[in-house]
Amino acid sequence: MFIVMGIVMLAVFGSLVFYQSWSIWRWLKPLHTGARKLIYTVVAAALPCTFIIAMITQNAILIAIGMYWLAIFCLLLLIIPSVQLIARLLRFTSLPRESVSKWSGIAVPVLLLALLGYGSFLAYSPVVRTYDITIPKGAQDGDSAKNTLKIVMASDMHFGILSGKDHAVRLVERINALKPDIVLFPGDILDDQIQPYLDHGIDKVMATIEAPYGVYASLGNHDKYNGHIEDIINAVEAGGMKVLYDESVTIDDRFTLLGRKDHSDTERAPLSELVQGMDAAKPLILLEHQPYDFDIADELGIDLMLSGHTHHGQIFPANFITQLVFENDWGYLKKEQLQSIVSSGFGFWGPPIRLGSRSEIVEINVTFSSPGAE
Repeated sequence: MFIVMGIVMLAVFGSLVFYQSWSIWRWLKPLHTGARKLIYTVVAAALPCTFIIAMITQNAILIAIGMYWLAIFCLLLLIIPSVQLIARLLRFTSLPRESVSKWSGIAVPVLLLALLGYGSFLAYSPVVRTYDITIPKGAQDGDSAKNTLKIVMASDMHFGILSGKDHAVRLVERINALKPDIVLFPGDILDDQIQPYLDHGIDKVMATIEAPYGVYASLGNHDKYNGHIEDIINAVEAGGMKVLYDESVTIDDRFTLLGRKDHSDTERAPLSELVQGMDAAKPLILLEHQPYDFDIADELGIDLMLSGHTHHGQIFPANFITQLVFENDWGYLKKEQLQSIVSSGFGFWGPPIRLGSRSEIVEINVTFSSPGAE
């Protein structure tokens, strides 16, 4: 079954690459000479192969080349059909066909460069999104300072080759400027490889985060791709984070924090088992990388569930797909008791661009109140 799916996906991928290459070839036809034809053919064939080889070998240089090619590939999937449609409509006007073809060929690289620049800006220039929520638990009479909690959350950093040390510095500076009480990372901290995270000193940058209650993380599906789980946890914790791997901890006797194994992990414990014996009077915050099973979390008394994974689609129109797949693919959702916040992520996976989404850090100002006072 997997072989059949792989063949189908490869066939679709190859067809799209051929469609893009042939369309560009036709627009470049006036410039064709023997040498240029050969160069174009070699480049058009080599770049997709570079991406595939990079995924297999995990070579840093090939990954950088392959991912930027993938960014261009994704953008051309939007640009070329749009330009072709407009060009066909213009044929019904009095404009000369040669002019329409010429300006279509000019429009494609102009739009590509514009979207590539804008998409890179959205990927590497994070914003801070703020949520103010109330949890009707944990209020302490006579100590108003303990009735509030500032959480700063970031997901899906995908630290590695393209989301590197500079992006980590950007993250830490923003987090420390917000002066959080606690910092939470619900998964996909690493991008498929441990070594770039350690070799580039990203762990040392992350270790400079300042938060009185500490820094906690759960693991995501990409964190798991890095090898033995002990090595992954050691690498993440080298950055000053405490990994909760189907584990919980009570913070300052005020609230309980629970971090789950990723949804893809067949060995993770049921949530019902993890919450057994917990003090139901204390607020319960769950780190769950993939935003599934809201109703189960609601029934089991989870007060706040923090997730990532979706990237809010990362590149338009994939956001429509994530909206269909996930009940809450980005932002805030309120169930009966449960409140869910899903981040679009601080980093990116694959092409280092975003369209229709933006890299973000999430600031959550929590107020604990008495039951019925919300």
